[in-house]
Amino acid sequence: MKTVTIYTDGACSGNPGPGGWGAILQYGKFQKELSGGEAQTTNNRMELTGVISALKALKEPCIVELWSDSKYVIDALEKGWARSWQAKGWKKPDKKPALNPDLWEELLSLCDYHTLHLHWVKGHADNEFNNRCDQLAVAESKKFQKVDA
Repeated sequence: MKTVTIYTDGACSGNPGPGGWGAILQYGKFQKELSGGEAQTTNNRMELTGVISALKALKEPCIVELWSDSKYVIDALEKGWARSWQAKGWKKPDKKPALNPDLWEELLSLCDYHTLHLHWVKGHADNEFNNRCDQLAVAESKKFQKVDA
């Protein structure tokens, strides 16, 4: 299997509010940037959408070195929270509904297709790829912000 490195980030102006996501896919000497956004969303939805969109861009099963500054995404996958929420009908241990079950369902399906190695990176620090993903995400979110006349 090919090994691909993916960096992702999400941004939201207000929470909820206009949001964006950015992703960088790296394979050997090749690099591809992806980004998108929504008019009304949350930061966590954008973090998840960035990861999902990057994984969906892969044409075959890959080993993925996934870098994200989202503790929500990394911890929920690494610590098994998302699988537990899924097994319990998208309920958390406190019986409250888990948020974003539609996105988690899609992400867990992609996790079954690819082999993910998860890495948390400190946001807004000195990682050039995370910083670039943040720039992409913020630029996308700005496309949806209302301009005062």
